[in-house]
Amino acid sequence: MTVAPAPSAATQSLASLAKADGVRFLLATFTTLTGKPCAKLVPVEAADALEGDGVGFAGYAAGAMGQLPRDPDVVAVPDLRSYTPLTFLRPGLGMVHCDPYVAGKPYAYGPRVILRTLAEQAAAEGTALVSGAELEYFLLRKDGSTGELVTADRLDDAAQPCYDARGLTRMYEHLTAVSDAMVELGWGPYASDHEDGNGQFEQNFHHADVLTTADRVVTLRYIVQVLAEQRGMTATFMPKPFTDRTGNGLHLHLSLWEGERPLFPRELIEDPYGMGLSPTAYAFTAGLLAHAPAMHALIAPTVNSYKRTGATTTASGATWAPREATWGGNDRTHLIRVPDAHRVELRGGDGAASSYLASAAALGAGLDGVRRKLDPGAPGAAGGPALPRTLLDAVHALEGDTVLRGVLDAVDPEAGVSAYYARLKREEFYSWHNTVTSWEVDRYLTAV
Repeated sequence: MTVAPAPSAATQSLASLAKADGVRFLLATFTTLTGKPCAKLVPVEAADALEGDGVGFAGYAAGAMGQLPRDPDVVAVPDLRSYTPLTFLRPGLGMVHCDPYVAGKPYAYGPRVILRTLAEQAAAEGTALVSGAELEYFLLRKDGSTGELVTADRLDDAAQPCYDARGLTRMYEHLTAVSDAMVELGWGPYASDHEDGNGQFEQNFHHADVLTTADRVVTLRYIVQVLAEQRGMTATFMPKPFTDRTGNGLHLHLSLWEGERPLFPRELIEDPYGMGLSPTAYAFTAGLLAHAPAMHALIAPTVNSYKRTGATTTASGATWAPREATWGGNDRTHLIRVPDAHRVELRGGDGAASSYLASAAALGAGLDGVRRKLDPGAPGAAGGPALPRTLLDAVHALEGDTVLRGVLDAVDPEAGVSAYYARLKREEFYSWHNTVTSWEVDRYLTAV
């Protein structure tokens, strides 16, 4: 296994990169704390100004960015290494990911800034996190008579549709268009498959440094949704859009490196658990387990997330969503799976997660385990810490975990990002809790 190198610092200007690809307009993009992609469409004639000065946004209007209407602009400053031509979506379209700044300083509430800060801190200690991401999503349409969201492929109704060759073939145009896009961008896609739920698919690409992979997750979600819309479908990454189907995960494959040297495979030392891993890898795994409850506030960040992790069964008979903080070998029932000696897979994340915050949480938790030389305990052991049952439980765990609060507060400990995020998610839970649902009407209308 080799590491896909991070893009080298651009030696050309943003304008010259765009013009060479026939890009006429750039989506200058950043995300909010809830993962919403925000952008301005910048003509290539203004690319030099974008590169030099950034482009301003009203942060309060953008969403969860820690601002009020009176606050100064959030200025999105492009990272040229993330420049991506998207001319296969629209002629002349490109994207560049940006770091938010306020008053000339990297903004503490910017998820990409948080991840970059943690990655730079790790680099100062001589380590780098390499990650790969598995994106699951449903392809849906609106029923013409009821307006209800239904499976886009009306023939996709098998009791066990996972890996079904016919289902893949019926969605051939969409799936191959997404894969071709990744090939064109040099991401190294290696598989598209039908997942466990009717209408559910997964598409994967080669691993890279953690910031590059997080950028690519944002870009790929955008590509998938635009291509689906062009074919009259809705692509959703919602964690659990159907009660009786498997939910959408965002599984992260993680490994630490020191330059070109992988730190996870066992070298000529004792292997206490027989997984072929090094003490560093076991300690990293232990950190993920130790902070798993608090980490869920970032990797499973919505009310709906806990319909996925709390599911007891689905139509296929499995949920593929762990409920306890356990680990093991090539076993998908655990929170941490060890597919081989080169990586561990964090299976708790879902499609609502910000790729930046989920990656930052994993990096912060894992490195805490390494720094403290934690032991994950015997693999496969039942009875690990229970994962949160609701978003509110996850918020409580986050508030009690100094390491995960430190992840959110990495850019500026005085900015109050962790407190803001906890308050934001607590209010999301209460907003849902205050909404009367059909379940309540059915259960209580004539109960007494």
